[in-house]
Amino acid sequence: MAVTLRSGQPELPEAIAFDCYRTLFDNSHDDWKLTFGEIIEAQNLPMDSEEFWTRWRKYEVNFRKIRTDLGRPFDSPPFKSYRQAWTECFQQVFDEMGLDADAVAAGDRASLHMTDRPVYPDTVEALELLKGRVKLGVFSNADDEGLLPLLASERLEFDFVASSQSAGVYKPALAAFEHLFEGLRTEPVKVWYVGDQLFDDVLGGYRAGATTVWINRNGEEVDREPAPDIEITDLRELSGILEHIGG
Repeated sequence: MAVTLRSGQPELPEAIAFDCYRTLFDNSHDDWKLTFGEIIEAQNLPMDSEEFWTRWRKYEVNFRKIRTDLGRPFDSPPFKSYRQAWTECFQQVFDEMGLDADAVAAGDRASLHMTDRPVYPDTVEALELLKGRVKLGVFSNADDEGLLPLLASERLEFDFVASSQSAGVYKPALAAFEHLFEGLRTEPVKVWYVGDQLFDDVLGGYRAGATTVWINRNGEEVDREPAPDIEITDLRELSGILEHIGG
């Protein structure tokens, strides 16, 4: 375990909120490829899961790039759920390859995939250590149909849970975090936001006025500004930081 405090000793929070996928639950590319293999088998598609994933991922990454205009939020395209966007990405792959395949069925399977992800070993214990000491929240770039059953599967309890779908906006947009703060009924400066992504979570939380906590499970380097206020490798470290600050 290792903790890095980059902005001095932070103030005690009233609330700690979390991203979900790759923060509380794993969401690996290998598991995605297994799902793509199921789609291939179900539709008898003429490619392997690696090729299918690579082709689809190209369109999915482009969707992520264009879905939010941080400089001019009013110029962002109309909100699309992941189910809608992923289905469109499947259709683009099938059109590209000249396949008469069912993009809707593929989108359904990809969406269902998000309800069954492995919880990280530290998640449940970390939340138990924090319960009753601070408000707990979640804001995840996700559809409700994936996020809510996933949290329920481990009986995780929060004071407020929101998704990009329920808020109608994706992180790192300011409106996403404003929705979170309003739901927690907590001022931004009294919220710690914990996530694995330097762009969606750290940049978004920083712009919104929260204390940012980067969960860096794989020993990656900070490669963009702003740097997170706090860097941890295990969610259970949050409890220790609170004890240290509280004396």
